[in-house]
Amino acid sequence: MAKNRGSFLSNVWHGAGYRARKLLSSNGSKIGLSRYKAWKLKHLPYNSPHTYDLKGTTIHFNNGPELLHSLKEIFIDEVYRIPFKTSTPYIIDCGANIGLAILYITRQYPQARIVAFEPDSANFFFLQKNIQSNQLTNVELRKEAVWNADTTLQFASEGTLGSRINQDGGGTDTIAVKATRLKNLLTRPIDFLKMDIEGAEYEVLKDCADSLHLVDFLFIEFHGYFNRMHELTEILQIVQSNQFAYYIREAAAVYPTPFYRSNAPKYQYDIQLNIFCFKNHS
Repeated sequence: MAKNRGSFLSNVWHGAGYRARKLLSSNGSKIGLSRYKAWKLKHLPYNSPHTYDLKGTTIHFNNGPELLHSLKEIFIDEVYRIPFKTSTPYIIDCGANIGLAILYITRQYPQARIVAFEPDSANFFFLQKNIQSNQLTNVELRKEAVWNADTTLQFASEGTLGSRINQDGGGTDTIAVKATRLKNLLTRPIDFLKMDIEGAEYEVLKDCADSLHLVDFLFIEFHGYFNRMHELTEILQIVQSNQFAYYIREAAAVYPTPFYRSNAPKYQYDIQLNIFCFKNHS
């Protein structure tokens, strides 16, 4: 979700060349992404509208390096490849950004019913265009943050994958956004709950803890700090108490040499993890 030098996906800019080479040396052809196309994405002007054709799926975007990163993660590595038990899965996407996860899932499950939350105005603009241009009629878009209450929050709206709720109230580049209590939506079986909400996941998951039994597959992008390690511990306890098994990957190599951190690039968070949660029978 923001152009925030502290957030992981703003730092992706600095490694975009390496990631593009790695992408193309592996499975870029899987989605028709040639070396030239990757180079072009990497060098597109930032914060101006562009389109990319992904084998018949039109993608509207404004950040080439971020798109390149997400194409690899979502369409090549297929991190959201899920064996749903139905052809009409019900999905809640918290932090939909420009909708790439939705585009991926609906290619596999055209009848999926999706509720997508994205509070960042720039991201939401492209999210709307991507849903409309690909004629996805079963997707409900909500320009709201998810939180532990129905309220109004201050939000760092930066137009990238790092936009986030500003919980400490500091800084000046924030706007007021509507926030919805996610727990109020967890009243029926949910096939997939995706949560990529840039640091708000701890508060939201605590509030939803006794409703997560309704969820079959759960994805959490965790953003943490060394002085608040209890948050990760509590999240994993919540996950386990709802009968999930989990698999953890590093979302960002924040500290390439974890024992020696003084020369590491400055990120917004000390820890960024992708946590894939699934029921033991799945």
